[in-house]
Amino acid sequence: MAEYLENRVFDEIGVGQTAELQRTLTRDDIALFSKVSGDLNPTHIDEEYAKARGAKGVVGHSLWATSLISSLFANVLPGPGTVYRTQDAVFHRTVDLGDTLTGRVKVIEKGPETLVTFACEVVNQRQEPVMTGRASVMAPSESLRIEIPDLAEISVHHHDSFGVLLEQAMRLEPVPTAIVHPVDQVSLEGAMEAAESGFILPILVGPEARIRSIADQSGIHLGDVRIIDVEHSHAAAVRAVELAREGTAEILMKGSLHTDEVLAAVVDRATGIRTERRISHIFLMDVPTYPKLLLISDAAVNIAPDLEAKADICRNAIDLAHTVGVERPKVAILSAVETIRPKIQSTLDAAALCKMADRGQIRGGILDGPLAMDNAINLEAARIKKIDSEVAGVADVLIAPDLEAGNILAKQLIFLANAEASGIVLGARVPIVLTSRADSVRTRRASAATAVLHAHAIRRGLHQAEL
Repeated sequence: MAEYLENRVFDEIGVGQTAELQRTLTRDDIALFSKVSGDLNPTHIDEEYAKARGAKGVVGHSLWATSLISSLFANVLPGPGTVYRTQDAVFHRTVDLGDTLTGRVKVIEKGPETLVTFACEVVNQRQEPVMTGRASVMAPSESLRIEIPDLAEISVHHHDSFGVLLEQAMRLEPVPTAIVHPVDQVSLEGAMEAAESGFILPILVGPEARIRSIADQSGIHLGDVRIIDVEHSHAAAVRAVELAREGTAEILMKGSLHTDEVLAAVVDRATGIRTERRISHIFLMDVPTYPKLLLISDAAVNIAPDLEAKADICRNAIDLAHTVGVERPKVAILSAVETIRPKIQSTLDAAALCKMADRGQIRGGILDGPLAMDNAINLEAARIKKIDSEVAGVADVLIAPDLEAGNILAKQLIFLANAEASGIVLGARVPIVLTSRADSVRTRRASAATAVLHAHAIRRGLHQAEL
């Protein structure tokens, strides 16, 4: 049965007349309001940022509360045909996710022509004021009765893969972690955030005077954290690797130095912590438009991997998938096409990797390739191409043909699909966290949490190849 909205014309409105409506703030409300308004204040979209500033979690936009008043004018009193003129508002407190707000308006004055002035208030479920103010509207002069349009349902897809990782890491003992040359605010703050979360026991390796100076300038409390004083970044990398080699540190975390400097110390044949495997970087991506955690490798270490290197890239990614709870990960070996083409080397490598998996040379996952990006992650694309595969359309892991393709893919997901990306380097004796200035608080914590989970997996002997 159709439902209708009816208005009240100016002559039908009397001083003292009231109207109200009630709404509960959902995560979709916050996400959609952010998108429509363009208001990307991190208190509305970054839960960890909001909590660090005293909130329970992400908070609603103040103008979302005011929008309840706008809805009352448009739909109830005066109703359809109303024209907003003025609005003043005082905001008294934040709106938390799950709060139920009641918006109320009361006619306090009728002016010249069809101007009507209202007192406005919005209160939460505890009857605490959220917003108060006054508004003036031009009331309609003709009666209207309109059918409520059948608007499409709109929602935002939410799955918090990182939240699961963080919760799992919080239940584990903190892991001794060597922070390599943390002489800027970002790297030092990231290490101490991970420590405060209970993930790691930090060992700061670098020039002690510079570390303490940065801490003082940035308001970072170091407490009784152990600091190993070395002269410069190269010495910090060598000493941190030594700590890992002797078992004092079970994770390495890059600070303010180039990635190559850390990895050179890691793979040094005489003093490093290399294993028989090639090291590789794995991105863990929480992509809003993909229904599960997506791993991408290699986008940061191996520039043009040959077949042997790609086999190790697959093995490392499979190990990390096991760590984060994927028992038998589906691994898509990417290329430009899904058929084997002798002139496209990545298709030949993909076919060889799949045969290696068939023969037990790569274990623990289901490999398929070559697969193009569309049929690796989209079931309909795989169906149209008539690809009969356990992996196509539902991949857990994407193996890029080279570093350029992997890096472009990861950056596209971050900046075009609003994906969150954390990641670690595997293949050495301990996991290595590569921090970035562009990382949010949440992604830094997710990278640390992933490394902690993997370090505990190594302790339990789940990844023997790295020992």
